[in-house]
Amino acid sequence: MSREQAGIRRNWLITGVSSGIGRSLAEAALGQGDVVVGTVRKPGQIAEIERLAPGRAMAVLLDVTDPGSVAAGVEAAAKALGGRIDVLVNNAGWGLVGAVEETSDAEAHAVFEANFFGQLAVTRAVLPFMRAQGSGHILAASAIGGFTGFPGLSVYSAAKAAVDVMNEALASEVASFGIKVTVLTLGIFRTNFAASSLKETSAMDIYADTPAGRFRGFIGGLTGKQPNDPVRGAQAILQVVASANPPLHLVLGPDALGVVRKKLDGVRGDVAAWQAVSASTAFPDVA
Repeated sequence: MSREQAGIRRNWLITGVSSGIGRSLAEAALGQGDVVVGTVRKPGQIAEIERLAPGRAMAVLLDVTDPGSVAAGVEAAAKALGGRIDVLVNNAGWGLVGAVEETSDAEAHAVFEANFFGQLAVTRAVLPFMRAQGSGHILAASAIGGFTGFPGLSVYSAAKAAVDVMNEALASEVASFGIKVTVLTLGIFRTNFAASSLKETSAMDIYADTPAGRFRGFIGGLTGKQPNDPVRGAQAILQVVASANPPLHLVLGPDALGVVRKKLDGVRGDVAAWQAVSASTAFPDVA
C-alpha cells in the first residue's frame, strides 16, 4: 500500500525552493506523493515549480526579509494547502564571507535579516496554523558554521547559531501543542551556496594570510567539489519527518559530523580542565 493510499499525505511549506537543498527537498516530497508549496522571490520562477507536479506543487512569492511579504506569502500558502501545514522547512538564506573586522554594520544586519529574522518571521506566521491543528513539524536549516564559528564566515556563523538556539527553545515552547522541531546542521552540499548564494565583504590586506583570508580562497574554489549530495540530503530529511520521534538536532554530512564531534570533545575538555574554577563562584552555603 502506498503512503497516499494509507492516507499519509503531508502538506509542506518550504522557503527557498528555486535551487539547492530546498529544491531537492521539494522534489523528494512531491516524489512520495505529498503536497508542496515552495516560496520563490521572482514571479518567473512560479511556473517552473508548479510544473514539477501539477496540482500538488505550488509556489508563492515570499521575501523572508520583508515582514509584509512573509505575512502575505504564508497566508497564500496556507490557503493553497487548505489551511493545513504539516511541515515547515525554513530553508531560505544566503552566506557572507568576511572576518569580523571586515564586516560592515549594513552587511551584518543584512545577513541576520536573511538567515535569522527571516526564519523567526516565517515561524511566527506558521505557528497559529500548527497550533490550531494540534500538530506540525518545523525544520530549521542551519549549518556547521552555526554549531562552531568559522574564521572568515564569522557573522554568518553567528546568525546560524542564533537559529540553533532559538529553535532549541522553540521545541520546548511548542511541544505541548503537538509540534516538533528539528535543527538541520548542514555540511557542505553541492549547491549554489558557494556561488550565487554567497556574498563577500571587502577584504583587508592585513587578513590575507590569516585563517579568515585563506577561507576566501577555499570557498571560492569549492563550486562543483562539495562533498555532499542534496538529493541524498533530502532523502535523509524525509526519514526524519516520517519518524515518530524526530531528533532536535540532525547533522547531515560526514564533514558536519566531524566538526560537531571535534567541538563537543573540545568543550568537554575545557569543562573538565577548568571545572574547579567554574564551580568556585558559588556562595559557600549553596549546594
